[in-house]
Amino acid sequence: MSKKTSYSYVGITFIILIFGIIFVPKIIDRFNSGDVTRDGSRSEDVSTAKTSKQTNKSDLAYIEINGTPKKVPTFSFINQDGKMITNEDYLGKVYVVEFFFTTCPTICAPMNRNLVEIQNQFTDFDDFGVASFSIMPKVDTQEVLKEYAENYGVTNPHWNLMTGDRDEIFKLANIGFNIFVGDTQDEFGFEHSGDFALIDKEGFVRSRKDDFGNPKIFYRGFVPEADGEDEDGYVQEITILKEDIAKLLKE
Repeated sequence: MSKKTSYSYVGITFIILIFGIIFVPKIIDRFNSGDVTRDGSRSEDVSTAKTSKQTNKSDLAYIEINGTPKKVPTFSFINQDGKMITNEDYLGKVYVVEFFFTTCPTICAPMNRNLVEIQNQFTDFDDFGVASFSIMPKVDTQEVLKEYAENYGVTNPHWNLMTGDRDEIFKLANIGFNIFVGDTQDEFGFEHSGDFALIDKEGFVRSRKDDFGNPKIFYRGFVPEADGEDEDGYVQEITILKEDIAKLLKE
């Protein structure tokens, strides 16, 4: 071995020694302080962290308008206790929406009995609620709604029966929640569907998909679960609504 080669080895050894003295203690300190992970699959951890918020999403569809998920619009109405309720009061909660009136002689009674049944199934969930909007505000005052709630057994503190400007309520129904309310020439001056909308904790309208892969948008609310279907052949959808509420509560 030549002297030149020997000098080269000496030089390399010296450099390694200096590196060990200066940098190894720093690396050890970073391990001890948690700055450097001991898991070799760090890239996998980062990827998991980015998607962790999405892993608990259910298979329920978002209602989209022009490719954008539909969110509940701003609203503000008085409830049965005389308190102003807005859409922000429901953020962080899964809730069911209905449009009704207290003197309704047909579908409203079974709708609200179904909602009471749903309420009673989810009594252990503080993040579940119901939003009921009266489409006959001239009759359905705060006092009337209070008595109606008591008669039907409304106990959920997040179930608000609301009243306010008629035009704003009609707009909220048709545009905000895709639940039909319209004017007619009958004794009440309007007609409405018996459908429920389902809203997630972030304020988005959600539903399961139909057989063609499209969102159902709303749930039939006027047929009791125990009946299966009514005399007109409408099948109850309270069972699937309960299932989907449970899914959103887990998100």
